[in-house]
Amino acid sequence: MYKLFLPLGLAVLACQPSLAQEATPAAAPPVIDYRLPPLKSSDAGSRLTLEQALAQAFKSNPELAAAVLEVAAVDASVLQAGARPNPELSTLLEDTRKATRTTTIQLNQALELGGKRGARIAAAEKGRDAAKADLLAKRADIQAAVVAAYFAVLEAQENLQLLQSSLQLAQRATVLTAKRVSAGKVAPIEETKARVAEAGVQVELQQAGSALNIARRRLAATWGDSSPAFAAVDGDINNLPALPAIETLQARLRDSPAFARARLEVERRQAMAELERRRRIPDVTVSIGSKRAEEIGRNQMIVGLSIPIPVFDRNQGNLLEALRRTDKARDEQKSAELRLNGELADAYERLKLGRQQVAALRDEILPAAQNTYDITTKGFELGKFSFLEVLDAQRVLFQAKSQALRALADIHRAATEIERVLGTFPSTDPL
Repeated sequence: MYKLFLPLGLAVLACQPSLAQEATPAAAPPVIDYRLPPLKSSDAGSRLTLEQALAQAFKSNPELAAAVLEVAAVDASVLQAGARPNPELSTLLEDTRKATRTTTIQLNQALELGGKRGARIAAAEKGRDAAKADLLAKRADIQAAVVAAYFAVLEAQENLQLLQSSLQLAQRATVLTAKRVSAGKVAPIEETKARVAEAGVQVELQQAGSALNIARRRLAATWGDSSPAFAAVDGDINNLPALPAIETLQARLRDSPAFARARLEVERRQAMAELERRRRIPDVTVSIGSKRAEEIGRNQMIVGLSIPIPVFDRNQGNLLEALRRTDKARDEQKSAELRLNGELADAYERLKLGRQQVAALRDEILPAAQNTYDITTKGFELGKFSFLEVLDAQRVLFQAKSQALRALADIHRAATEIERVLGTFPSTDPL
């Protein structure tokens, strides 16, 4: 029977000329170790910088880790798309009597025609490109979330310091009022009003401390920690981001991950439609083998060819579905372009308005409010103003400072939204 295996070996070499080249498959892409040791408990009194927060989130955020693994999984699909059909070995035994028995050993090999393998690889590669764009978009979202949470903590810290300064002013007013009551210059009710005002500031100070703790926990949650391992964030909220021209930002928008993701989805759908179009061409199955006829004592070579006849199934449904999904992807691309342009324009307008508000507050409103408070306080000490006027001047000064702080926070939030839409990354980004 060993003579039967010689034609089988020749059949394998004839049907699979590329087996020698594909004997060693491409190595699977390495999985990136995205994890980073969490901050130590000994660092609980440290101050966290924005660069450290971004690096920690890029290494430990679970959503980003899932996107990295998705890219690795799609990479494996590209490897599988290049695989060729396996050969099929079959045997057939005719008649159970040894003298008249016929034994057939046959090797069947399907041959893909019409460029199906190339179209399949192209579709898988487009899927990989889309997964990489999803990863970049997710990184942009994580960056925006970290920056927003970081400046929320910074805003809460500044608000706490502002209320502490306001409490000092209220305590000073209470001391001055008590002295004037003791001197008999004002009624005791004025001291009561001062103490009530001071108590109100103390309540707001407690609320500000609670808001700061919540903001710190939200920042720590961006890299997967349930409790913050830092005491405060290190930064200056008064450092305003730049205001580039809107035309420059719109030009950069076409290179953003979200924009690229919509474009790549159209290309992937087009590649899928091309694959379904090529699948309409039937594949050919080549058969070769050997037949041993015991009755005549001879080995006979067998060669066969099988071609499906596309009468009922011409893959027309799958092709039509792929074409309609391509049209859908084009409409979604237009919708994504309009949405991204709108988000960019809105964020730019908020950034521009915030800078104008901060300039007005710094140059005009804050100096005037501070000067009014100083004059009113000095006049109260000299008996020229009532304590209600002092409280009113103190309230106006605090509101002006609070409004300036909110405007600064709005500026940083708008700049963060622009970075998210554009998908820009800081220099500390390891990717």
